[in-house]
Amino acid sequence: MSAIGLEEMETPRLVIDMERMARNIDAMAELARARGVKLRPHAKTHKLPSVAHAQLEAGAAGITVAKVSEAEVMAAHGIPDIFIAYPLVTESKLARALRLAERIDLTVGADSLAGARLADASAARHGWPLKVRLEIDTGLSRTGVPYAQAEELAAEIARLPHLRLTGIYTFRGALLDGKPTRDLAAAGAQEGTLMARLAERLRAQGIPVADVSVGSTPTAAHAAAVPGVTEIRPGTYVYQDRMQAGFGVCGMADCAGSVLVTVVSLPAPDLAIVDGGSKTFATDVQPGTAPLHLQGFGQVVGYEDAWLARMTEEHGMVQLGPVAQAAGLRVGDRLRIVPNHICSTVNLHNQVWMQRGDRYEAHPILARGLLE
Repeated sequence: MSAIGLEEMETPRLVIDMERMARNIDAMAELARARGVKLRPHAKTHKLPSVAHAQLEAGAAGITVAKVSEAEVMAAHGIPDIFIAYPLVTESKLARALRLAERIDLTVGADSLAGARLADASAARHGWPLKVRLEIDTGLSRTGVPYAQAEELAAEIARLPHLRLTGIYTFRGALLDGKPTRDLAAAGAQEGTLMARLAERLRAQGIPVADVSVGSTPTAAHAAAVPGVTEIRPGTYVYQDRMQAGFGVCGMADCAGSVLVTVVSLPAPDLAIVDGGSKTFATDVQPGTAPLHLQGFGQVVGYEDAWLARMTEEHGMVQLGPVAQAAGLRVGDRLRIVPNHICSTVNLHNQVWMQRGDRYEAHPILARGLLE
């Protein structure tokens, strides 16, 4: 599709400002270079091979995905180095991963001996070794071997003949001592230190640990500064969002992603109804929750006291403060809303509209909606 002007755009539309995106990509690449660590962005945010290529061109060592299907899409579009940061525990997914490993540099996650043994058996049948990283739970209580059990499991995995244990990884986000925090420096330092010390203990036992991979967008700068950390895997930074602005990681002017909506009704002076609801905006970052206590589900660009207060499936209720009320909104006006969480918002849309100047071009989100 050729580029169109704003007046031709239907709504709701997910829009990415390409100039802001490029600045975000360059800034994180420079941060990684300055810290002396590798950058392996998580593609869960954009799900677009074209954006992954831009990250690689800026200096990223490879990308991260969560699903075999996402890795297949990225590999099919020329991405040569992929880490599936998720335990693969079914023969079908392992077989697909092993087929990919013949074509690209592929690493997968593991967090249990049962899963690792299944991967080892699949690799033996396939006749191709599989690179793995051991996932460590450093406080999120998601996937990952409990920290205290990591050394024993690493030793078991290292003995499996058809697996190549290359390192350890974790995802913790903005947690400090197991609780949500706004103290990103302390959270990142704690995350990096836990992993670097574990790597030292594993190496002392003769277990090869080349990769020590950490870091979400909020904690990446601080975790990367810990000696012994070798890699960071931020994702959201490529577009940024209201949550990251709330953490102080970026400003609202750095948010490349927004949703263009139309005011369809003005039932009260302090309320505007727009044509984007829960099928358009992510709801996983709820208003009023620690540590950010955000108002609503998104911020209206250009109106400091207007936010997406609540939603039904197709309707968004925008609360208007005095500044926004004074602007004299009318039915048919267009608004841009920066969502609390851009990653989950992207996954609700089939395409993204890339904006360069005053022109917009549609791009299918090729790795979106893949369930396996």
